[in-house]
Amino acid sequence: MSLSAIYFDLDGTLVDSEHLHAVSWNKVLAMFDLHFSETEFCQQFAGKPTLEAAKVLVEEHQLGLSASALAKKKHIVFADISKLHLPALLPGAKALLAWCREQGLKVALVTGSAKEEAHSILTGHDLAKYFDVIFTRDDVEQPKPHPEPYLRAIAHFSLTASSGLAVEDTVTGSSSAKSAELYTVVVPNKYSLSADFSHADSRCSSLLEVQALIASKL
Repeated sequence: MSLSAIYFDLDGTLVDSEHLHAVSWNKVLAMFDLHFSETEFCQQFAGKPTLEAAKVLVEEHQLGLSASALAKKKHIVFADISKLHLPALLPGAKALLAWCREQGLKVALVTGSAKEEAHSILTGHDLAKYFDVIFTRDDVEQPKPHPEPYLRAIAHFSLTASSGLAVEDTVTGSSSAKSAELYTVVVPNKYSLSADFSHADSRCSSLLEVQALIASKL
């Protein structure tokens, strides 16, 4: 395998933001007298785009507004909170991104977050400069676990899937990458440790291990 491009997820893969997503959702859902513990939220919704989570919440709890309106409220709350309480980068995240660029690899961000949510994190951590292209939930018609987000990124580089490697942390994201025929590496977060990742090609415990894996394939 000769690598030309690396495709990264954002939430839970490069940045420890699942807690902030749970907090943001609870602030929005408080008006409906709903509350999720962080564990409940992450086990049910981690890796799912906000709009998809909103559709489930509206249907299951009969919230009386559209999923898109609920998702918009959450996007705004998350962006506001993340400006004040920027979620931490996962260990080795920035070093790995810089290293990939030093190796001459194309680097893409493929996230299920909305553009405004991703922007607040990318700006806060000065990450945008490491990516050749960024695809958010707003840039695709069919979000993860559909392969479209990764297929769009692959097409942008005019490369074949066989020359790329994706890094994900959830079943939703890794299923999307694998369906796009990318070599798929999972680094489970604390909520997805027990998930079934049998479809993935490799499993690592840290981004440092991911770097070693990428190096072995150059």
